[in-house]
Amino acid sequence: MNCRSEVLEVTVEARQVEEAMLALLHTILLHRSSGKFHYKKEGTYSIGTVGTLDIDCDFIDFTFVRVSSEELDRVMRKAVSEFKDALSNSGSDGMGQISLEFYQKKKSRWPFSDECIPWEVWSIKVNVVNLANEQERQICREKVGEKLGEKVINVVEVINRHEYLPKMPTQSEVDNVFDTSLKDVQPYLYKITYQITDSLGTSVSTTMRRLIKDTLAL
Repeated sequence: MNCRSEVLEVTVEARQVEEAMLALLHTILLHRSSGKFHYKKEGTYSIGTVGTLDIDCDFIDFTFVRVSSEELDRVMRKAVSEFKDALSNSGSDGMGQISLEFYQKKKSRWPFSDECIPWEVWSIKVNVVNLANEQERQICREKVGEKLGEKVINVVEVINRHEYLPKMPTQSEVDNVFDTSLKDVQPYLYKITYQITDSLGTSVSTTMRRLIKDTLAL
């Protein structure tokens, strides 16, 4: 099986990291989750509904839609908070990457553990910049909102392609494909990882500052 890999990149100031990551991760998971499966007998099941919520960001001019599951939101917030803390501890300017990997399990014979086979990975590269004053922060607030809108459209376009998805499992195999631990939603099995690098790419930092300078000049 070939694993699809998609890369998104955003440049934000430190206070925007959490909201930007939640907006993108929740957007992906919204399209990679289903309602809970309710099996009547083997081979016969119904699927519950997936509720949604509109979330307004505090530090970005942006509203995103997420699955209404509070359990799933807590998991996302915990992962993103750990990533944000690692970024802030790396120095005044930082660059990191948070990845959302979807996988399915393949049962192995005893005594071997199950094999986890990834089928789609989303990597979000994050560049953190420091801004000089409140005027620059206000411009960054608007520009990051515009960029996030473009990224969300990109995510939806990618997901709407006719690409591989794990086939719907039988009742005995549902845990090999979906995360069934949540009471109100059933995302595909996934894991979140991150990595931090010490310094910000000069070209990316310069691009954001040039955007702000050009806007100030208008």
